[in-house]
Amino acid sequence: MTTPRTVDLKKFFTAPTVAGTIATLDESGAPHAVPSPFLRLDADGYLVHLELLETSTSHRNLLRSIWFERPVSISIATADGRVAVVRGRVHKAHVSGPLFSDCYREVRNRLGDADLAAVWLIEVREISDESYALRKAREEELHPFFRHLDRLAADQSSNA
Repeated sequence: MTTPRTVDLKKFFTAPTVAGTIATLDESGAPHAVPSPFLRLDADGYLVHLELLETSTSHRNLLRSIWFERPVSISIATADGRVAVVRGRVHKAHVSGPLFSDCYREVRNRLGDADLAAVWLIEVREISDESYALRKAREEELHPFFRHLDRLAADQSSNA
């Protein structure tokens, strides 16, 4: 996992509230995105996604991703407005064993009578910071003349 990283994912997962969304590709290449409420980063740097339903579209797409080396994308957002987008590849699926058992207990403790289809490990290939403030600064630097008229008018009135 030697890729340039613009974001420290460990810092994201220490935030009190983290929301993750995983996007996969179906057989025709159309994207499918769903929340990933159990998303976390493991000690080896893999993103861990718990897929609860055996026949879900995401589960089928993740299987396809591992078979045909198709990319997945994960958006991670914190309550304070930080956003990271991760591009990765499916590394492995655990459907039994100690990791699976630990995750299964966690799911049942949080949700009650729930299933766990697989524990997916996703190799991080690229990470980009997509926080609004950074995106806005990049846009203003690259396209200084792309401004809404109301912002130009406000700038003029504050200079008068």
